[in-house]
Order: sequence, then C-alpha cells, then structure tokens
Amino acid sequence: METSVSKELKTTRGTLSYVSTTNACKLCTPLGAALAYQGIEGAIPFLHGSQGCATYMRRYLISHFREPVDIASSSLGEKHAVYGGGANLKQGIRNVVRKYHPQVIGIASTCLTETIGDDVPGILRELEREAATEPATLPLLIAASTPSYSGTHTDGFHAAVRATVAALTEAAATTDAVNLLPGLLSPADYRYLREIVDDFGLTGILLPDLAERLDGPALDRYEKIPAGGTPLAAIRTMGGSRATLEFGRILMESEAAAGGGSAPGTAASLLAQRYAVPHYPLGTPIGLRETDAFFQVLEQLAEGKTPAKHALERGRLVDAYVDGHKYLFGKRAVVYGEEDLVIGLTAFLVEVGITPILCASGGQSGRFAAGIDAVSSDFLAEPPLVRGDVDFYEIAEEARALSADLMIGNGKGYRIARELNLPLIRVGFPIHDRFGGQRLLHVGYRGTQSLLDRIINAILEKNQNDSPVGYGYL
Repeated sequence: METSVSKELKTTRGTLSYVSTTNACKLCTPLGAALAYQGIEGAIPFLHGSQGCATYMRRYLISHFREPVDIASSSLGEKHAVYGGGANLKQGIRNVVRKYHPQVIGIASTCLTETIGDDVPGILRELEREAATEPATLPLLIAASTPSYSGTHTDGFHAAVRATVAALTEAAATTDAVNLLPGLLSPADYRYLREIVDDFGLTGILLPDLAERLDGPALDRYEKIPAGGTPLAAIRTMGGSRATLEFGRILMESEAAAGGGSAPGTAASLLAQRYAVPHYPLGTPIGLRETDAFFQVLEQLAEGKTPAKHALERGRLVDAYVDGHKYLFGKRAVVYGEEDLVIGLTAFLVEVGITPILCASGGQSGRFAAGIDAVSSDFLAEPPLVRGDVDFYEIAEEARALSADLMIGNGKGYRIARELNLPLIRVGFPIHDRFGGQRLLHVGYRGTQSLLDRIINAILEKNQNDSPVGYGYL
C-alpha cells in the first residue's frame, strides 16, 4: 500500500537516519511548465524568479533533448525578495519582446515569487495597461502558478496546459477535430500520436506538441524560437472540437474522487465546463490494454475500424509477447519515475509476466496507489509495494531489501542499479547518461514493441555478462 506518513518515519530503521530529501525522484514544478510552453507555437517560457532557476532548467533540458533551450527570467535578487518582483517581471517581458518577438510568453512562477506573494496576474494586467500607450505590442501572456513546494514537474506541466487552454480558447463553431492532451511524453511519442490520429482520418489538435521544437533538424541558421508547437489558431478552436482525449490515470482517479464528471482542475475539464466538449479520460497507452482503450475511442470517433497498419502492429506485438514470455515470466522489477508513466509501465509489465515489486514516485497526488491497483490487481496475487512522495535514498533502501531482477525508470536511478548490479531500462525524463532520450518511443503498439525488445535484450545481456562462458545463443 502507498505510504503517507512523514519522511522522518519512513526513513527510520531503528534510529533516525536523515530528515531531508536526498536525490529527489521528481523535478521542480516550473520546469514542467517550461516544457509545456515549449510545445506551443511561437512561445518563449519565462520564469518569474531568480536567474539560477532558469539557468538550471535550461541546462537540465538541454542534457536530455540535445537541443538549444531558451528560458527567460525576471532575475530577482535579494532586494526583490523584500520589495517584490513586479518591476523585474515587466522589464523582463519587454526585453523578451524586443529580442525574440514571440507570439506567446508563457510565465511560470517559482518558489521565491510565490513565497513573497507576487500577484502575477495583477502585474500582467498592469503591464497590459501600460503597453497600451507604448509603441511595442505585447504578445499573448499566459501565466501558471507553479511553486515547487506544492508539486512536481508533472504538476507544473498540467498547470501550464490548463492555463493555456484557459487563456487562448474561445467559443468556436463545432468542428470534427479531436483534442489530444497526452501529458509529458517524448517528442517521438508526440510524432507517433499525430500519425495515429491522422491514420484514422481525424483532425487532431495535440496540446502541447514537442515533436519538432525539442527534436528538430540541423539548420543553416539558428532560430531564436524553433518552428513547431501547437498552432495558436488550433488552440483557439479547441472549444468547438468534438471530443477531448486526456491521458493519465492520476487525472482519472481525481475524477473518480470527485464523484464522476470531468477531472477537476485539468485542461479537459475546463473544455468540458466552458464549451461542453465531451471528455474521454484514458490511461497512458503503454501495453495492450491501455493502447486498445485508446484505439477503441478513436474507432468510435472515426466511425471505422483501426487502420490495417496499426492492426498489424498490434498482431506483431501479441506475437512478441508470446515469443518473449520465456525470458520475462517471473522476473521482478523496480519501477520508478513520474506517477502516470509508472502506472502505464506497470500495466504493461504485468501483461508480459514481469512482477513489479516496487512502484515508486516522487509525485504527491495521493492517487498513485489507486492507479497502480487499477492496472495490476487482476494479474498479481500480491500487490506491489507502492511508494509515493519518495526520493532515491528511500527507493534505494527499499530496493536493497528486495530481490529484483531489473529496474525501469529514468537515468537518475543509475547509481542504484549499479550498486545492485541490475540492468536499468531507461524510460521517461530525464535521461542524461545515454544518447537519444528524446527519440525513445513508449506509447501505442509500436512504442510497447520497442520497450519490450529493450527489456528482453537487457535481461539477455545481463545473463551473458554474468555467465563464465558468455553463451552466444540464448
């Protein structure tokens, strides 16, 4: 079951060992917001806080995506912590307009500005009144409240998506478009999702869309704002779409806790409440069951069968499940990372015979255990240990006491995997110790096939390395 007691008690083994977070299994909330803003056409992310926050986040994102990432900052110092950062926010926005000429500036607050109580929406209204008498025209301004002390990078991502929908959508004529809100996935996942929707003959509005902006081609000239992202014109029409598909069982559990209807606080719920756009909550489509559910909704909306290309991919995946079962059955896995990704991975692992023995996340939703149970209870005789709001110190403590065969999660788990001599299958974000993290495919039949192959090959490689003979036929 998921543990909700204090960190001091969770990490005590007879005597108190420590009381602080050590190597967090999450990233800061405004970083997630900055990622979401990167997926909007012509947008520049802007952090209202210290310069160090923006510098850290730029470096962190560049190491994973291997692309230049610009994040502006209001660069607050000690004085502004006392007198407020409104003047810096206004000047910073003016500087960005002059140097970048963006169509959108996506503003995310930080711990500092939330703690001192800066009224960001009020400051932006003041700026807009002042700009009415200035020659330069302000772009669209979107603001999300994202202090790190109240969430994770996933929370910041969802907050920015909701703020974008709140700021840009309008009452629109009814269209046949389908809104797709996939959450934090890789650029390769976004490209594949677009392909799937296109193959069904549907017009998809993917928000955000990181496919090109964080995995683009080499160019002769540097672009200050890379091409790509969800078109602003498309975002404005989302209120007229025929449906919204939103990935994430954490959001689904939130909906269930609210007693039905649309999940409170999400972008999909906002579209449902404002414009009566039907909301289809779905799990992250990893594995057969969760991907089948996604494709069934697309079949319903397209009023047709799954295209042959994807039906064949599903058939090949089922065949691979059969072929790989002898390598996977009974293996025990430690799975960690973002809550919804861990839930999606767990749904897949139990299908192929791997037993998740520890499902861990730094997420603080309080709905993590319910999500794991929803996808695994029909497959497992004993439920896995589910730990929410934990760091890698605690994950390592638990993993040492378990007999695991492999670990699945982002690159931050490398030191634990090395200590325990376990193969680590890297998925999600961040991956700083391998190349191509932005091109890893996780979702759909194709992404599941790729993930299955990587897991089996990691197990086979471990068997070869541990063997004194090193068999060439396995």
